[in-house]
Amino acid sequence: MQRDPATARPWTNWGRTTTAHPARVVAPRDTAEAAEAIRAATRDGLRVRPIGSGHSFSAVASPESGVALDLRHWSGIIHADPSTGLVTAHGGTPLHVLNAELDSLGLAMANLGDIDQQTIAGAISTGTHGTGAGLGGLATQVEALELLLADGSEVRCSATENPELFAAGRLGLGALGVITTVTLRCVPAFTLAAEERPAPLEEVLADFHGLAEAHDHFEFHWFPHSRNAMVKRNDRHPGPPRPLHPVRHFLEYEVMENHLFGAVCGIGRAVPALVRPLNRICAATWSARSYQDRSFRVFTTPRRIRFVETEYAFPRDVVPDVVRELREVAARLADPVMFPVEVRVARADDVWLSTAHGRDTGYIAVHQFLGMPYRHFFDAFEAIARDAGGRPHWGKMHRLDATALSRIYPRFNEFRQVRASVDPGGIFHNSYLDRVLGPVDNPN
Repeated sequence: MQRDPATARPWTNWGRTTTAHPARVVAPRDTAEAAEAIRAATRDGLRVRPIGSGHSFSAVASPESGVALDLRHWSGIIHADPSTGLVTAHGGTPLHVLNAELDSLGLAMANLGDIDQQTIAGAISTGTHGTGAGLGGLATQVEALELLLADGSEVRCSATENPELFAAGRLGLGALGVITTVTLRCVPAFTLAAEERPAPLEEVLADFHGLAEAHDHFEFHWFPHSRNAMVKRNDRHPGPPRPLHPVRHFLEYEVMENHLFGAVCGIGRAVPALVRPLNRICAATWSARSYQDRSFRVFTTPRRIRFVETEYAFPRDVVPDVVRELREVAARLADPVMFPVEVRVARADDVWLSTAHGRDTGYIAVHQFLGMPYRHFFDAFEAIARDAGGRPHWGKMHRLDATALSRIYPRFNEFRQVRASVDPGGIFHNSYLDRVLGPVDNPN
């Protein structure tokens, strides 16, 4: 077992919204070492948080003053059966590593989000999702889990084996135990035809449901102080990949969307009066592009510009009206918004704490460039979300607590009962989980 000698070094998440000072950092090489780290923490009166890439904007992964369980050594595919599509991977496997290994086996995940730096355990545990009216989030692709519990024992769960633990554990916020392995139901590797074109925002909202139903994967981005949106349609294609030329890919994704846009954001942060015209200029310079590539290369894009984010899931029918209301709020802000809003969709699922539980869903993600004021915008969005039946993304910033969340998740109390049964002492808790789940000794 490796212990980080720089135990005083703070832990900070990618969005720099949360910093912690763990008492120690442990990087176990196997489950036996991890189990011993959990037992040692219990003896010392410390809490334990498994940490992956730290890509959540909320404090869900914060180790605070406890033990940070670093899963960097738990990476890679353990077993794969291309005939069934069942693949078992270590919980600490980063998505970009998993995607490459799956592709080498002729397999792929059916849906992905647009960032591939998270670990597979972290991604499913916080409700990471992609987009597609006929597809669910990453947790819906999970067939089985193995977890280390608070007493150091390891347990397997699936729809037929410890089914309640599985129902809770597919999206468990790291509150139930440490996910050691994840078994996914994958699909044969496939090509996506990507089409990205700018369009007036109002036209996109008017045809929102038609676009969602017409394409395998649909989303759009909108700068809050502009009238245009960038619409992205991705559909399965039987032909071979025809990716963008490497030079064009580098210019558009690295130079334009990261370096140049990052410089524009820096100007807006330095001179806020320029944000609104810069927004309109950025929206006006969007250009169309079409290409075909392996699914994981289309789903994911590099994100090198730091930002903060909140995201809410809504009944899909109300999304156009919510965006219109958000547009009115943005027009009145004293502190303008530099980053675009992102809108996606998902089908209803049965995962207990999924933001899409029991209803077809539309997601609205609101961002701000790091270092720029965001609180008034985020608070105004949360007020809209409260009135429109929104559910917050567990890995994004929000202010809701257990009382509020229990009203919007039908299986919330059942989740808390499972949590209390497997971790009665709350060893896997932190302040964020205390807030959103309530105290462990009061599951009802």
